[in-house]
Amino acid sequence: MEHLKQNFSIKDLEHLSGIKAHTIRIWEKRYNILTPDRTDTNIRTYDLSNLQKILNVTFLNGHGYKISRIAKLTNEEVGKMVKEVAASSSEQSRAINSFKIAMINFDQVLFNHTYNKLLESKNFREIFHHIFLPLLEEIGLLWQTDTINPVHEHFLVGLIKQKLYLNIALLENGSTYDNDELFVLFLPENEIHDLGILYLNYELNLHKKKTIYLGPSMPMADMKYILEIHRNPKFISYLTIAPKDLSEFIGEFERELCFDKKLELSLFGARIQAADPINQQENIHIYKSIPEFANQLTL
Repeated sequence: MEHLKQNFSIKDLEHLSGIKAHTIRIWEKRYNILTPDRTDTNIRTYDLSNLQKILNVTFLNGHGYKISRIAKLTNEEVGKMVKEVAASSSEQSRAINSFKIAMINFDQVLFNHTYNKLLESKNFREIFHHIFLPLLEEIGLLWQTDTINPVHEHFLVGLIKQKLYLNIALLENGSTYDNDELFVLFLPENEIHDLGILYLNYELNLHKKKTIYLGPSMPMADMKYILEIHRNPKFISYLTIAPKDLSEFIGEFERELCFDKKLELSLFGARIQAADPINQQENIHIYKSIPEFANQLTL
């Protein structure tokens, strides 16, 4: 053991963990992630336990855990979580590969077998976030590089949507709603990519929110009939390829539906990623991700 390196500089930690020294100092100062010693000349030095800690923290942070949350855990809890996440990552890789094989071979039986196996240890929300979303990202890359044909993607997305419809129906059948708050979910005209808006419908029902789901390519003017029965609904849309002009879309919403009073409109999807959430009218909400919105539902 005496030949093994026992003390490390912050540069050593940077090279071994991939985290910039500046960030390590911030984590150390703000969250007490590490407890370095100091030389007589006030230079930080880190022992093996600090090295292990920063590697574990980096691993968890890379898997979506916030530093503020990790900092509240003991070293033992951090180590336990790393083992759980590592095991889950292996399961994730196996499931994603299995789903890809099912897609390539148009094998619905394999898809359902893999899905049912995941249900033994995960709920639907976990499967969607940790398996389906990374899977769809990989499928998008495969499609763009001509590795697969669009028909493969349509087959896979269709099966995922089946599971969404099933889980939404289960929630709706057994749900008691928290209050009279109502959400109207729709896609603009010429928008047919409905996976995102379907999942938002699931999240809302999961959080016991009442919804009216209108689906793809919905003319804005036709939705005014909802206002004859429901006076203050909140509207949600997921913009993937339409509309061409976001400001025109918001203007149409204001003209067609906000003639009596300002109604809330929440927007998601690829078309709004460049939009500034701050410089919007107070009734227009821009969400860069579904989790950002879902976290607010628990408040």
